[in-house]
This record gives sequence, C-alpha cells and structure tokens, in this order.
Amino acid sequence: MTDSLLEKNKPHPLFKLATELGPLLIFFFVNSKWNLFAATGAFMVAVTVAMIASYAVTRHVPMIAIVTAIVVLVFGTLTLVLHDETFIKMKPTIVYSLFGAILGGGLLFGKSFIAIMFDQMFNLTPQGWRILTLRWALWFFAMAVLNETIWRTQSTEFWVAFKVFGMVPLTMLFAFTQMPLIKRHHLEPATLEAADSERGDISKG
Repeated sequence: MTDSLLEKNKPHPLFKLATELGPLLIFFFVNSKWNLFAATGAFMVAVTVAMIASYAVTRHVPMIAIVTAIVVLVFGTLTLVLHDETFIKMKPTIVYSLFGAILGGGLLFGKSFIAIMFDQMFNLTPQGWRILTLRWALWFFAMAVLNETIWRTQSTEFWVAFKVFGMVPLTMLFAFTQMPLIKRHHLEPATLEAADSERGDISKG
C-alpha cells in the first residue's frame, strides 16, 4: 500500500476519538439512566458499530481495538446471560493483563509488539522500542491492579464513572509522558530504510 493511499485512508482525529470514546460514553449514559446490564448491552452494540465504522472509513481496524472488542463481547455476553455484574467489571482487568502479558512476553523473546498494537504511529530505534514496550507493559499491569481494586471496593456507579473519566485520562496522561522518550529515540526519515530489518526485533539493538 502506497503512502498516498495510507494518507487517503487516514481518519480525521475527531472520527478516531469518536470511535474510541463513543462506546464508553454510551456505557456511562445508559448506566446512569437504567442499570449496568442495559449499559453492558448498549456497550457491546456501540463497540461493534465503532469497529464497523472504523473499517468502513479506513479499511483497517487497529489490533488493540479488535482484541478489546472480542473481550467486551465475550464478557458482556456472560454478564447478560448469567446476570452477573462481575464479568463486565473484570473486563478491563482481563484486557489490561492480556496486553501487559503480550508486551512483556514479547520482550522475553527479544520482540517488541507495541508497534503492532499501536499501529506504529512513529519510528524508533530498537532501544527505544524496548524501553517503550517495557513501560507500557508495566502500565497495563498497574491498570489491571487498579481496576480490580476499584470494582471490588467501590460502588458500581463509582466504577463506571472511573472507567470512563478516570482510566481514559490517566492512560492519555501516561502516553503524553512518553513523548520525551519517543523524541529521544526517534528515527529520522533518512534512517528508516536502514532500520527496517531491525524493527520488531529489539534483540538486535
């Protein structure tokens, strides 16, 4: 696929934001009006619609969105069928733990999967990929622990609000704090071709 085609299929930032935050806002709104079970059903529909819309516009769905949607649908179904809030509350724990395990496990085998997970929005040196991967792996595990702590000790309303207005801002803040690392290990266009053989194999760094 050529660069021009990639640029053509690149979605507007507001569209990307809508597909990522829209389902969460729907989840929060429906829960505030009805209950967690209604919110779970609405969330499942919203996530599915967001994925379809993303593919229709860009002909591509990020890997992180696909994995998240699968877990949402599986645990959402369990929540509704068994009428048990525990499953949907554990969903973030499962997602965060899974992402942390994928990134951490990749590092053990000399691989950096974070470029695939985030659709490689930037180009870094092998050392940069290694450091960034480790940081995100630890972040995901920390968020898994935080979710477990919140839903087990707080009310359902507090957990829903924190899931939407707590976890998302915290993750965005964490991503922002990684910018110095990204700038420090950023590869200039002239060096990208030489680094192609090393990308994804941090053991060569």
